[in-house]
Amino acid sequence: MSILIAVRHGRSTSNAAGTLAGRTPGIALDETGVQQAVALGERLRGVTLAAAVTSPMLRCEQTMDLLLDAASSDLTSQIDDRLVETDYGQWSGRLLKDLADEPLWKVVQQRPDEAVFPGGESMLAVRDRVVDAVLDWNRRLAPTDVWVMASHGDPLAALLNWASGAEFRHVQRLGVDPASASIIVLPGEQLPHPRIITMNSVEGSLARWLAPPSEQTVGGSTGTGTPATDD
Repeated sequence: MSILIAVRHGRSTSNAAGTLAGRTPGIALDETGVQQAVALGERLRGVTLAAAVTSPMLRCEQTMDLLLDAASSDLTSQIDDRLVETDYGQWSGRLLKDLADEPLWKVVQQRPDEAVFPGGESMLAVRDRVVDAVLDWNRRLAPTDVWVMASHGDPLAALLNWASGAEFRHVQRLGVDPASASIIVLPGEQLPHPRIITMNSVEGSLARWLAPPSEQTVGGSTGTGTPATDD
């Protein structure tokens, strides 16, 4: 039973342009995204991290490096390919406003358990690989370890949907903002199911959520979120 701080990368050049980056190489953080990643790291000050794991995409690696530096952590991040962005196939690089006119868009939004991207992967496959990665790292770490993971909008929404115990068809009800953090207590001997401590938090010290219950501050930020299919 470890404690996961799951973060989405800061705003990228693709986010700013309104395109679906997917696995297009070389998509970096823009100036706002850099500032967001630094601010996220500052929110982690006072938290002792046991591991830092990231998607192999540049925008996630940048976010993690900036985050760890701002948090004054001496950890070196480790790449886990299972945390990579969704393979959107032929949708990659296209404008979101144009994709919204595609027949598949309604399936993605209303029946995501049936959605398979043309030339890419299914949304259920994304969930399965991300959950597999998280549980794998959970087994490697000690019960009291806190670790941080950087990934993308759809994979993180899928993870949170799993942690909530909801059916996957409800995954699009979850918003995951750039540079947001969600904290999940993962299953272990004393906890048969995951427990979400806070979700899509965009401000305030994250250490407060990791204190004993009597010391925690009530009223954390959850944000309003953005549609999950906006990497």
